[in-house]
Amino acid sequence: MRLILAILLPWLLFFTIHRPFAGILCLILQITIIGWLPAALWAVYALSQYKTDKKIQAAFGEQRR
Repeated sequence: MRLILAILLPWLLFFTIHRPFAGILCLILQITIIGWLPAALWAVYALSQYKTDKKIQAAFGEQRR
């Protein structure tokens, strides 16, 4: 679901992954027609990093127990 959001409304994705400043910058970038594609790519990249960070936190959380 977040991947679809990253493609259609990239700025909103940043708010869902707790990065509001990046969301505001992405919204400014998305306002221009040419900037929509880089904004979408940035959001997809940020989503992949967010998922990787969550997996790393889960792995270290299980090791510490």
